[in-house]
Amino acid sequence: MNINYGRCDCGELEYEFQDEPINTVFCYCKTCQLHTNSDKWFGVWVSKEKFKFVKGSPSSFTALGDSGKETHRLFCGNCATPIGLKCDGFDMYSLSASTISGGDKLLPKMLIYTSAAPEWATFPEEIPKYDILPPGD
Repeated sequence: MNINYGRCDCGELEYEFQDEPINTVFCYCKTCQLHTNSDKWFGVWVSKEKFKFVKGSPSSFTALGDSGKETHRLFCGNCATPIGLKCDGFDMYSLSASTISGGDKLLPKMLIYTSAAPEWATFPEEIPKYDILPPGD
C-alpha cells in the first residue's frame, strides 16, 4: 500500500492518502479562478475513504460550485493555504497538487470547465479537454 503525504505552508495541517490518485485535473471554472488567483486549480482527486487529516483540523468555506453542487473548500486557518475541496455528490477530495509531497512531479490528465477559462489561458496539448465535465461525471 502506497501512502502519500501533504501539508499546508505553516505545517499546522497535515494529511495522508493511500494509493495513487483517481485523477489529476486542471479546472478552469470561475470559482477555482477566484480561489487560486490564477486561470485554474490543479486538483488531485483521491478517494474520500482513503484520505485523512493526521495533524490539525481544516477551516472550510461552503458555496455552490459551477457544477451546481455545494463545494466545501478546505484551508489552513493559520496560513490560509488551500488544501483541497469536497464537492457534494462525489466520493472524493480534490487536493491542491502544490500541498502534496512530490506533487510537482504530477501532470494533469484532464482539463475541465475550459469554456470558463480567461482568454489568455493556455491549455497543455494532447490532454483531454472538456467545456464543462466529461460525460458521465
